[in-house]
Amino acid sequence: MWNKKRVLKLGQDAVDERGHWGSKVEFLLAVAGNIVGLGNVWRFPYLCYKNGGGAFLVPYLVFAFTCGVPLFLLETFVGQHTQEGGITCWKKLCPVAEGIGYGGLLTQIYGCMSYTIILAWALFYLAFSFISPLPWSTCDNYWNTADCVIVTTRNLTNHTKGNSAAMEFWEMFLFALCRHRVLNISGGIEEIGNIRWEVLLCLLTMWVICYFCIWKGVKSTGKVVYFTATFPYVTLLILLIRGLTLPGAKQGVEFYLLPDPSRLTDPQVWMDAGSQVFFSYSIGGGNLIVLGSYNPRSNNCYKDCFWLCLLNSCTSVVAGFAVFSVLGFMAHKQGVPIAEVAESGPGLAFVAYPQAVAMMPLPNLWSICFFVMLILLVLDTQFVGIEEVMTSFTDVFPTVMRRAGRHECFLLLFCLICFLLQIDMTTMGGMYIFQIFDYYACNGACLLFLCVFKSLAVGWIFGAERLCGIIEEMTGDRPNPFFKICWRYISPLVSLGTFIYYLIGYQPLTFNRSYVYPTWAYVLGWMMALSSILLVPIWALYKLSTAKGTLSQRLHGLCWPKPPEGSLARNTETMLQHTTEEDQE
Repeated sequence: MWNKKRVLKLGQDAVDERGHWGSKVEFLLAVAGNIVGLGNVWRFPYLCYKNGGGAFLVPYLVFAFTCGVPLFLLETFVGQHTQEGGITCWKKLCPVAEGIGYGGLLTQIYGCMSYTIILAWALFYLAFSFISPLPWSTCDNYWNTADCVIVTTRNLTNHTKGNSAAMEFWEMFLFALCRHRVLNISGGIEEIGNIRWEVLLCLLTMWVICYFCIWKGVKSTGKVVYFTATFPYVTLLILLIRGLTLPGAKQGVEFYLLPDPSRLTDPQVWMDAGSQVFFSYSIGGGNLIVLGSYNPRSNNCYKDCFWLCLLNSCTSVVAGFAVFSVLGFMAHKQGVPIAEVAESGPGLAFVAYPQAVAMMPLPNLWSICFFVMLILLVLDTQFVGIEEVMTSFTDVFPTVMRRAGRHECFLLLFCLICFLLQIDMTTMGGMYIFQIFDYYACNGACLLFLCVFKSLAVGWIFGAERLCGIIEEMTGDRPNPFFKICWRYISPLVSLGTFIYYLIGYQPLTFNRSYVYPTWAYVLGWMMALSSILLVPIWALYKLSTAKGTLSQRLHGLCWPKPPEGSLARNTETMLQHTTEEDQE
C-alpha cells in the first residue's frame, strides 16, 4: 500500500514509521520536480549552442545512456530496496562506503545555501515585474548612470560603451549602485559592504515557504508537488508559444540547434555534456535514494526511471527552444548577432531574458510568467534537497527524531541556521560569496567523485548481479545486461575520466572575467569541495579502525554485513537475503 503507515512501540513511547508516498503520482511528481530545474533552463541551451548546436546531443546522449540512466536507476532502487535514506542505506549494502552518504549529504547542504539565494533574487524580480513600466526597461531610475542605454532599437545598439538598462538594474540589485556611485560596487570579497534589506526579506520569505512545503515530511511534500512540479510546464509552454511567434525566433532556433560536427573533437565539449547529465539528472547527491525510499518495495520503478529520464532530457531541449526563440527576437530587434546576446546562468535569467521581455508587448505579463516558472523550478529542487537532509538525519537517529513534533522542530532549526549563514550573501558583495559556493562546493566534480565510489561499492562489493536479482524480485522485470556492465565498468570509468579531466583543465574562479579572488578565498573554496570528497576515505578508515576482529574479518564485515536484527527498518533481514514480501508473510 502506498499510504501504509505503522507505529513502533518502544516502552511507553510511540515512534512513527517512515511512511510512504500517498500515491505513485506523488513519487513521480517529486522526482520530476527535483530533476527538472535550473540546469534545464539556464545551462543546457547555452551549452548546446556553445558546443556545436545539434552535434552536442551526441556526447549528451552518450553520457545519458552510459551514466545518467544507469546511475539514476541504481540510486532509486537502492532507496526502494533498503527503505532508508542516503546514509543508513549503506549500512545495509556496504558499511565501508557509508562516507558516500555523508559526502552526498554535505553537498546537499551546500546546495541549499546556493539555491535559496537564487530564489530570493527571483522573488525580488517577480515583485518588480508588477511595476509598469518594468524598471529594467528604462534609464529614468535613481540607480541609472549617464552610460545607461535602452536597448530596444537598432539605432541604440551603437552605444557599445554603454550599459543596458537591464544590466544596470542587475548591478543595482547586487551592489546597490546609484547614480553618483556614492555606495559604489563592492571592491571584492574582502569588502562585502552593507546588507541589502530587500534581498534579506526575500530570502526570509523563501525559507518560510520552503519550511511549510516540507514541515510534515513526505506527507506535505507529496501534496505540494502537485502544483510546484506541474505549473512550471504550463508557464514554459506559454513562454514557448509566445517565443516562437516573435520575429527573429527562427534564427534563434537555428542558432541553437545548427550542428557543427567539428566541435566533437574538443574534449571540453564532452566534459560539458558529462557535467550537464550529472547535474540535471540529480545523481550523486542522494536525492533519488531518499525519494525512492518512500516507495513500497513492490513498486515497479524500473519503468518509472526511464520515463523520468526521458522527461528530463526532453524538457532541456524544449526549454532551449523557449530561450533561444526569445534571444533570437532580441538579436533581431537590436540588429546584432545572436552570439552577442546569448547568456547562461544568472546572466540569462536576470539580464538577457528580462531585457528581452521588456521589448515585447505586455512585458509585465511575460516577466511574471518567467519568474514564477523560475521560482517553482528552483523551489522543487530546494525542498527535495532539504527533505534529503531531514530524512538522512531522521534515519540515523530514528528513536529520537520520529516522535511527535521532533521533525518540525529540527526542520525549523536547520532552516534558521541556513538563513543566518546566508546573510552574508545578501550584502553588496554577496555575489562573490555565492560564486564561491556555486563554483567549488556545489560543482559537478564532487558529484562525479561520489558517483565513482557509488558505482564501485554497488557494482563490485555489493554485486551488480545481486542488485539485478533484487530488482527482478521487486518489479518482476530483470534489468537489461547493459546496466550491469555500466554499473561495473562504464559508469565508474567515465565518471573517473571526467573527474580527472576536470582537475587537469581547472581554471581559478574569477568574477566578470576581471576580478581575481584572493588566495584565502580559493583555499576556502577547495576546502568546501574536498570536504565532501574526503569524507569517503576518512569514513572508511574510521570504520576499519574501530571495527573488531582481524583486518580480514573487519573488511569482510564492513563489505558484506550480516542482516541486522531488531532494526527499525521493516523486514531488512529477508530483504538482504533476496526473499519476496510474499515469502515474508
